[in-house]
This record gives sequence, C-alpha cells and structure tokens, in this order.
Amino acid sequence: MSAFDEDLPEGLEDVDEMEEIESFDEIKDDPREFVNEADIAVAAWHEDGRWTLAELSDPYDIAQIITRLKSQQTNGGSIALIAIDEEFFILIRVLGSHISLFLSDATAALDYPVAEELLEIADLPIPEDDEESGPTGHLEILADLGMNGMEISALCDDEELFPDEQLEAIASRLGFGEEFAELLDL
Repeated sequence: MSAFDEDLPEGLEDVDEMEEIESFDEIKDDPREFVNEADIAVAAWHEDGRWTLAELSDPYDIAQIITRLKSQQTNGGSIALIAIDEEFFILIRVLGSHISLFLSDATAALDYPVAEELLEIADLPIPEDDEESGPTGHLEILADLGMNGMEISALCDDEELFPDEQLEAIASRLGFGEEFAELLDL
C-alpha cells in the first residue's frame, strides 16, 4: 500500500470500489450551459439584399465574436448585438479590416469581465468607481446603416428598456427587427 493510500479516510481504502468518473473527452462544454438566460448574442450581416442572422454561442468571448464576424464579411460588414445580464449591451462591427466597438454603460467594466475586455480591446480607459454610467466607444458605429449616434445614445438613456429591448429597437431600425425577435423568441 502506498503512502497516499494510507492517508485515505476510512471507507475509501479500496479505490476499485469508487465510482468511475467520466473522462474529460465525454464532458460536453457547450458555452450556452454557462450563460445567463438573459444574455443574448446575435450576429447580423447583409448579403444579397437581405439581412442574415445567427445566434452566437458565447456572449462573453469578445475575441471569438470578432473572429466570427470577420468570417461573415460582406459589403456592409457584420454586426454583433450582445445583451448581458439585463444590465448593458454591446455592439461590435467588423467592416473590412476596421473593427468598431460600443458599450452602452462604461461602468459595467467594473463588474463584468466581458465589458472590461471590450474596453481593453478598444483601448478605452476603465472607469473609476465613482464615475457615472454612460455609453462609450464608437457612438456612430451604425451611422452608415441609418442609425446615428444620437439615436443610440437616446436608447442607452432610456431606463425603461432592458438591453434586449434596446437591441430589438436597434434591429428594427436597421431593418431586421422581426428576424431578430423570431431568432430569440422575444
């Protein structure tokens, strides 16, 4: 008997009697299992005269979302619409080699690693604890698609709307509101 076996609590001396644990290869790591039900992430791109949408599996992985958007390149680029924990939303747009990032509430970076990561990627300062909430990033991210920064800012200021509702309003303004709502069962 090894020294390790001698230190086992009573009843666990016979390792052969322990239940077999499934191998790591058999464990399914579906990111959606770890995501809050209120979190949403949708990619949208315009091709052949219409919008195409797809749900993104992990709203917390900004780098992976950017990679996914790059793979959906079209003339108008591609957009990610992300809502986290009924607290804030994120817009990411990839147009050619240009990446634009927007966060509806900069102070979310104090509590949410995904918001902090977005600010780091955008090379924007992390707010101080005593700063007031407010949007940050590229406010004119959707201006060429018909939604200017003033409209986005007004949505961010509307305390009556949850982030998913704000994103639904953005999707509607861009022309794919019905598809967005249907994809997410809103």
